[in-house]
Amino acid sequence: MSTLHPVTAAPRRAGRREWAGLAVLMLPVLLVSIDNTVLSFALPAIALDLRPSAAVQLWIVDVYPLVLAGLLVTMGSLGDRVGRRRLLLVGATGFAATSVLAAFAASAEALLLARLLLGVFGAALMPCTLSLLRGMFEDRAQRRLAIAVWATGFAAGAAIGPVVGGVLLEVADWGAVFLIAVPMLLPLLVLAPVLVTESRDPAPGPLDPVGMVLSMATLAPVVFAIKHVAVAGPDLLALGCAALGVAAGVALVHRMLARPRPMLDVRLFTVPAFAGSVLVNLLSVMALVGLLYFLSQHLQLVVGLSPLDAALVLVPGTVAMVLASLLVVRLVRRWRPATLMTAGLGLAAAAYAGVAVAGGSGGVALLVVAFAALAAGVGIAETLSNDLIIAAVPPAEAGAASAVSETAYEVGAVLGTSVLGGLLAATYRSHLEVPAGLDGAQADAARETLAGALALAPTLPADTGAALTASAQAAFVDGSSLTAAGGVVLMALAIVVTRRALRDASA
Repeated sequence: MSTLHPVTAAPRRAGRREWAGLAVLMLPVLLVSIDNTVLSFALPAIALDLRPSAAVQLWIVDVYPLVLAGLLVTMGSLGDRVGRRRLLLVGATGFAATSVLAAFAASAEALLLARLLLGVFGAALMPCTLSLLRGMFEDRAQRRLAIAVWATGFAAGAAIGPVVGGVLLEVADWGAVFLIAVPMLLPLLVLAPVLVTESRDPAPGPLDPVGMVLSMATLAPVVFAIKHVAVAGPDLLALGCAALGVAAGVALVHRMLARPRPMLDVRLFTVPAFAGSVLVNLLSVMALVGLLYFLSQHLQLVVGLSPLDAALVLVPGTVAMVLASLLVVRLVRRWRPATLMTAGLGLAAAAYAGVAVAGGSGGVALLVVAFAALAAGVGIAETLSNDLIIAAVPPAEAGAASAVSETAYEVGAVLGTSVLGGLLAATYRSHLEVPAGLDGAQADAARETLAGALALAPTLPADTGAALTASAQAAFVDGSSLTAAGGVVLMALAIVVTRRALRDASA
């Protein structure tokens, strides 16, 4: 008598169509991540042309990541229900059209509104790209390679942004940084219906408008509070926004636990591989964006490179990230993910340590090597953590899980500029020695930023201006060293999370 065992069908392997579809999906990934950093190079030209107030200029920068982070979970859940490819195409159409409006904005307020809408449509794009990969690449090894390409594109896009901005502003006005969306998204609109397989939750629960509002009320106020503290310091506004976000988050968790078909299964955070990978995502992006924040300023304002030359210094790091992300797909066949992630995070910590110890004496060569090492380490950690996130959830919940991963990206980017950037600004202000002879307004302008001090110096008597320039650059270098030490602490924390939460995760 024989015993029958259920036969489990081998996962279908992806073919040329799926790999071509991945290439198409990389277009919005690159675009949204580039859009996070490209604007910084165009801000001076925008300020001269549209003359926004200080508050409006700050909101032009902040409103995009703020709206994007607040809507990602909602859009991920919506894609699970209406179809991820369908939502992707809607988001691409809206993003392209709004980019044109931004490029030709006639006022600062019009540009602010366009940036807000870009955040809305960007949130519709991002969860769909990662969650569609789950259905297109059923084989785990193939899916890991696809996710490596995805993660590399997202992280590398942030590094490519300044390069793109530097090149475009050499030959065109500031509107060109928005118009790049059109040639990148038109191929997506044509090819995605042919090459990308539609996927959705086969038995979706009802839409949860209250849950959607609570998710936005959780993320947006917290992100705003972090950015506000970095600019203006802690005050009642920041405290109130943080309290609102925490209260909405508690209400969201209770609501998700009570519903039979929640918009986001918060029980996933009790799975160590899922929760640990999300946290490693956040810390890795925080470290990458934080280094980019002060590295770009150091190269231009301390070393004296042009925007384009400064951007080109980042190219070796981008190449290193791509190579490391693809190499780890092969290495994970022999070593456990936690071992490789620990090695990558250790490499990133060593890069920050080198910058912290060398300070301003290392020269451009050290910065090139440090950024390349950090980018490679982050590429390893991001590739494997995203693979673990997607593998930890059922296929039907891929959109919501992808949204959580991308929310970690966005919050990590905000924290990178806010926490590490805030540490840099505070150290700069405390270390700056203002020369005698400056009035109160001039001293305040010099203490605000290194750029402000360098803009003020030529208007002063020669000896006073030279003294201010030297003092401001030295204070900035001191701040960079302390900020780099903070980056070492971040990577050490990420290593602890990896060793504790992901040590049993299997490839």
